[in-house]
Amino acid sequence: MRIISFNANGIRSAATKGFFDWFRQQDADVLCLQETKAQESQLSDPQFRPDGHHCFYKDASTKKGYSGVAIYARREPDEVITALGRPSFDDEGRYIEARFGNLSVVSFYIPSGSSGDERQGFKFEVMDWLRPVLDGWLRSGREYVLCGDWNIVRSRLDIKNWSSNQKNSGCLPPERDWLNGLCADAAAEADPANGRGWVDAYRALHPEGQDYTWWSNRGAARANNVGWRIDYQFVTPGLRDKLRGCSILREPRFSDHAPFTVDYDL
Repeated sequence: MRIISFNANGIRSAATKGFFDWFRQQDADVLCLQETKAQESQLSDPQFRPDGHHCFYKDASTKKGYSGVAIYARREPDEVITALGRPSFDDEGRYIEARFGNLSVVSFYIPSGSSGDERQGFKFEVMDWLRPVLDGWLRSGREYVLCGDWNIVRSRLDIKNWSSNQKNSGCLPPERDWLNGLCADAAAEADPANGRGWVDAYRALHPEGQDYTWWSNRGAARANNVGWRIDYQFVTPGLRDKLRGCSILREPRFSDHAPFTVDYDL
């Protein structure tokens, strides 16, 4: 099973850069998109319904052209869920889940705090609220693949300029502590009863890897590979041994993020 996660920074913009031409060649079972920045009614062109995929969107209702997530699935899901029960989060179009039997695939777009203190405060509120949700999923008996842009790096391996970003949103110590507190990089570290056990697919496959998924549009950050790894696929412990490989497509450039692909033995 091949799952791709991609922050499009505008699905229509990514389409003009050839994203869907590339996607059609990937033989993907599921595509999780973030930052669609569109309303579903604006996506009637056939290119947004590629090759028989079932397409599901959760648009931002608070501000049109903002945020938004989507899931494209080759197989029709048994159920699609678009709200977690917190309107300030749900109405920004930040979560959609497709269920296939006992497997859930989620497209997440965790808030960024880079625009100022108010949004950083909202990000921390979302993190606190989301933790018990994630803990419950970990203990649910379902298998989960959590795709998306989490807007947080985990360690110095995940960001080019570690020292100079310690006071910047996305690399703040409390953010990293929260995200790392969810993860178990080794099977022996897993403690699902206490909310620790999510497997970072990339890090499980590349323990010392230093690849990035996002680059600033300023200067020549992408050309010089001055990036951040903030796009993930986190999976439940039962899927750890199902990981077969992954790739980050740095070029061609479809947005300021790179598509992140993981292959599973499912």
